[in-house]
Amino acid sequence: MSTQIAAIVGLAVMFIIATLLPINMGALALVGAFIIGLLAHMPAREIFVGFPGDLFVTLVGITYLFAIANNHGTIDWLVQKAVWLVRGQVVAIPWVMFIVAAVLTSVGAVSPAAVAIIAPIALRFADKYRLSPLLMGLMVIHGAQAGGFSPIGIYGVITNQIVERASLPRNDLAIFLASFLFNFAVAALVFLLFRRYRAPHRKEQIESAIESDVPLEGSGGTPASFQMRTTENAELESEHSRLDWHRALTLIGLLVLGVGTLAFELNVGLVAVSVAVVLALLAPHTQKRAVDQVSWSTVLLITGVVTYIAVLQKVGTVDLVGNSVSGMGAPLIGALLLCYIAGIVSAFASSIAVLGATIPLAVPFLLQGQVQAVGVVAAIAISTTIVDVSPFSTNGALVVANSQGVDKDVFYRQMLMYSGVVVIVGPLLTWLVLILPGWL
Repeated sequence: MSTQIAAIVGLAVMFIIATLLPINMGALALVGAFIIGLLAHMPAREIFVGFPGDLFVTLVGITYLFAIANNHGTIDWLVQKAVWLVRGQVVAIPWVMFIVAAVLTSVGAVSPAAVAIIAPIALRFADKYRLSPLLMGLMVIHGAQAGGFSPIGIYGVITNQIVERASLPRNDLAIFLASFLFNFAVAALVFLLFRRYRAPHRKEQIESAIESDVPLEGSGGTPASFQMRTTENAELESEHSRLDWHRALTLIGLLVLGVGTLAFELNVGLVAVSVAVVLALLAPHTQKRAVDQVSWSTVLLITGVVTYIAVLQKVGTVDLVGNSVSGMGAPLIGALLLCYIAGIVSAFASSIAVLGATIPLAVPFLLQGQVQAVGVVAAIAISTTIVDVSPFSTNGALVVANSQGVDKDVFYRQMLMYSGVVVIVGPLLTWLVLILPGWL
């Protein structure tokens, strides 16, 4: 067996092991890089050349900053204010959850972290207002995926740096907008299919309105909380709804991150670390847990996989696969094949790992210029992440676990059926919209 073929087999074995066992694929990838390096007689220093130090700083910086924001209660404050903006409009709550999840991932939260924060809130609303839990869960997941490819989002940073390393044409905004609009369109379809809900009983309406300051029917627009509180309680502001100086500074920090990276093209990782350290210096005791909350498993996962892919590139595996696809004589079919591979594997494995492994496989035939590189990268990116509604993925599992007032087995089967449709249809739609026309 040649080293190139052994590297492909190793990648497949890693995906299978990481899917069946609770072992971080990044650790497996580092071991795989070491083994392939030995087979190819590569010294350790050549293996470590492929370690993405810039990506490491970016992942740590962004997740560190988001952990501080979460600890300060800034995320809770944003969610509460977003819900408050749609007072009494029950039908708008699913879209609030979509937007909040998109905002969180667009400013650097990893998708499972955003879903873990928003899903319990969204599904609690679904139970209280008798909305479809399937609707609420899917709106949260598609919202998280919609914002993930922003230039400062985790998915966006990973994709853009892989593209840059491969010397492919780069268009950060186009990939972000493609992902956002695609997920928005899917969310709109989901909303139309599942928007029907049963009106809550009066008792449930009062309890829900008290918690969110929503006006009751027939109350003259006066929030239920003000009808039920005593005078003393009405004068007190909830701790969670107050914009204190910690939260205000965190919001300013997130704004600085966005402006610095988008307007001044500063390195997103270094800016994120700088903002996080400033916030830590201003409130050292409130951020003590933030370093422990950095998504170290994600950092290990993506840096390990990228290192393995770099070794594959050195031994010629990526060129072999890419040339095989381009040698089919039908680059459009090759691109569709990669989209389906990414979607099917990602439904059971880590989207970040699949993203880091699949895009490099497209590089050789993309460099030939037969298809538009930006469109193919965007299609692979969306195909990889849109299937995270699968109950086998972290996002889908979080939604199933947090469902309330429903039979979880039935709900699980509903999520499974929906994800099956997405796996079958999603990659084909991305190919038809983003690759076939050739406009990106």
